Amino acid sequence: MRRYSAVTIPAIIALALMPTAAKAWGGTAHTVIDRAAIEAIPADGPAFLRKYEDYIGASASLPDSWRGNSENFSKIEEDPNHGWFREQFPFLRPIPRSRYEFVIALYKQYETIKDSDPATAARTNVRWTGTLPYAAIEAYDRLVVCMRYVRKAQAEHRDASVPEQHCAFQAIRLGHYIGDGAQPLHNSVNSDGWRGANPKGYTTDRSIHGRFESGFVDGMHLSVKDIAARIGAPGHRDGDMFDAILAFLDTAGDKMETVYKLELRDRFANFADQDVRDLIYAQTASGAAMLRDMLCRAWVESATPPAKIDLSPIDFTNPKFNPETGSAPD
Repeated sequence: MRRYSAVTIPAIIALALMPTAAKAWGGTAHTVIDRAAIEAIPADGPAFLRKYEDYIGASASLPDSWRGNSENFSKIEEDPNHGWFREQFPFLRPIPRSRYEFVIALYKQYETIKDSDPATAARTNVRWTGTLPYAAIEAYDRLVVCMRYVRKAQAEHRDASVPEQHCAFQAIRLGHYIGDGAQPLHNSVNSDGWRGANPKGYTTDRSIHGRFESGFVDGMHLSVKDIAARIGAPGHRDGDMFDAILAFLDTAGDKMETVYKLELRDRFANFADQDVRDLIYAQTASGAAMLRDMLCRAWVESATPPAKIDLSPIDFTNPKFNPETGSAPD
């Protein structure tokens, strides 16, 4: 049993006192994904995060608490970070490598179709498309930075606990977004009930989301040991991380209709249904593997000094500079 440190106890107590927010994947699955990822970190990875496993696991649903209706500024900014409704932007290829270019592109499409197709236009905006991959890559970049400070403290034989705690917090953020991305319904406009033509008779009941990711997960008593052996060896050691995130979301989103097909059986009321259990095992293991891999990749990147950039992304002379955003995309 891991002990809570003096640093983590106040944070966990604070979480317990927070008003309950709608939880994506449910608290159980988010915690399992985060703990499984931390426990799967190899010896040459950011092993220091194991000290914070209890804090990270207990805080796995923290980003959902930033979405309360009473905190409207926070909600408006945070809500889109939890979804990626792919059917909403087929006109946008490739996906921009800038959150703000993505938002502007959506608005331009809205302006184009608002009169000819007002129903589609009403959902052609950042809230009804989502910004999950941007939230994930932003948290990843912050992890690289704070891990550099961990390495610096270690190299200078100083206490590294403060930058380690910074990394643990960013791991919470990243873990939540990756966990959401592993849930197929977070990658579709059919997130909360089937929309549009429905020849197969899939449910339009909004509760499908919670019945799948919370009701069934809790009913089957999902645990780390259920998915630990399914996580596999570390990957994503090279290649473009933003592209890897998009591919990860596509793979999960391709299973969206499977969730609806399984729901037709008994509304996820039979916790012994092996097909549903296997889907949950597969997707939570996929989320844990992706999170583990991103943590390890960030640790590798942190060993290299920041790249020297000739022109800042906010330099007007940067050849990629976009005056609409005031910056150059990655």
